Amino acid sequence: NVAEMRRFIAAAANRLRTSGQRTILFIDEIHHFNKAQQDILLPDVETGNLRLVGATTYNPFFYVNSALVSRSQVFRLEPLSVEQLEQLIDRALADKERGLGNYNVKIDKNARRHLAKLSDGDARKCLNALEIGVLTTPPVAGVGEPGPAINDRGYNIIHFTLAVAEESIQQKAVVYDRAGDAHYDTISAFIKSMRASDEKGAMYWLAKMLHAGEDFRFIARRIVIFASEDIGLADPEALPLAIATQHAVEFVGLPEARIPLAHATAYMCRSPKSREAYDALNAASEKIEAEQTKRVPERLKNKHFPVNPER
Repeated sequence: NVAEMRRFIAAAANRLRTSGQRTILFIDEIHHFNKAQQDILLPDVETGNLRLVGATTYNPFFYVNSALVSRSQVFRLEPLSVEQLEQLIDRALADKERGLGNYNVKIDKNARRHLAKLSDGDARKCLNALEIGVLTTPPVAGVGEPGPAINDRGYNIIHFTLAVAEESIQQKAVVYDRAGDAHYDTISAFIKSMRASDEKGAMYWLAKMLHAGEDFRFIARRIVIFASEDIGLADPEALPLAIATQHAVEFVGLPEARIPLAHATAYMCRSPKSREAYDALNAASEKIEAEQTKRVPERLKNKHFPVNPER
């Protein structure tokens, strides 16, 4: 809370004054701090009293005060590749102090690859699944180094197979935030794939959104907009089908709502495209912004009522 932060900042100022030491303040998930809490940090960050290190999984330009961002160096950390996660697995199995090196584990190549792929760049997800698999798999007789996996029959090994990997990481982790960059980037990829008539690509992005728990009503609304904006006059049946899809997903709900969404997506991809109506409206809007507004010509006025001579 604010009071606790003020006490911490006061202690940091006292430390700098008495010992000359600056305080490094690390804030995990800094996007959870509201504007007032972030504003408290600003004066001490400016003066150098605090060295602020903030971590967030959200776009800092949206969730962190612009004044703090402008005084900071932003580093973007990318998801780990499959190969990097495989190296991480090997290190965890070899590390006897911080990892699983005291367990006599033999991991198959396809099991290692399965864990790395389904972790989707998330090291924590990968290591958690590895640990679950190792700790829940009974050891079998084999040749290996002494360790916890040993009984009266001699050295035993824990055989980490593909089946163990599949059981340990039953659902793929999908990096997706419904209010941040992943949300907007994925719907953008979905729309641009339909615009390019890339049916396979559009289905992939649709499946990713549904897998990540995106609101199916939001997807249906975007399809309705696409049908009018990008297909328009080229296929007048696209808009009624999109509206029918919106009604269908509301009626059936999940998981069956996936089917009409896929149906509509395929139709939009295969339809001819025309932005003629959309572009014409934009051109008219630009003309209104740039020129003096025209009065309605006499021939276009409402003639059902007499014209007021005093006007």
